[in-house]
Amino acid sequence: MSSGNWVSVSTPYITPTGRNSTDAWSAEAAAHGHRGGNRVLYAGPAPAPSFVSRSFSLPGGSEVIARQRVVLLDDEPIEIATSYYPMEIASGTALAAPGKIKGGAIRLLADLGHTAVRVVEEVTSRQPTAEERSTLRVSESESVLVVERVSINADGAPFQAEVMAAPAKIRRLRYEMDV
Repeated sequence: MSSGNWVSVSTPYITPTGRNSTDAWSAEAAAHGHRGGNRVLYAGPAPAPSFVSRSFSLPGGSEVIARQRVVLLDDEPIEIATSYYPMEIASGTALAAPGKIKGGAIRLLADLGHTAVRVVEEVTSRQPTAEERSTLRVSESESVLVVERVSINADGAPFQAEVMAAPAKIRRLRYEMDV
């Protein structure tokens, strides 16, 4: 990701793929001559952070299903990504289990009837938390870019909220919109 020529776009990460397809990150990394992967750090019930509570219109402290991963590029950690799902959507599914999901989470959500027709992303920067410093191998003085994404289905209901943190020095984002 440190190459100035590699620009990530969000669309492949919110679009369902085939059940036997390579996940979007592995495909993107391979297209640039690298190996992409991820390691699930946690999957299961968790209290909703305030961003997630607001996104899902839940009372503070409500429980959701969380799925936290460290994203790897050539076996090096480059991002911590945590996805959150309402209990009524994810409880009892592979989203709540620590293993890889065949076809990926977006494919599973589509199979459950939840496909994004609208996505809202907010990007901020901040100093890394202690966990982020350790996992991403960054210093206290380095910034991380934080992307908060909410995926909304055709009924206008949010069904997935994500928080992604990556070292700012290796991340470049591009947004394209048809108006």
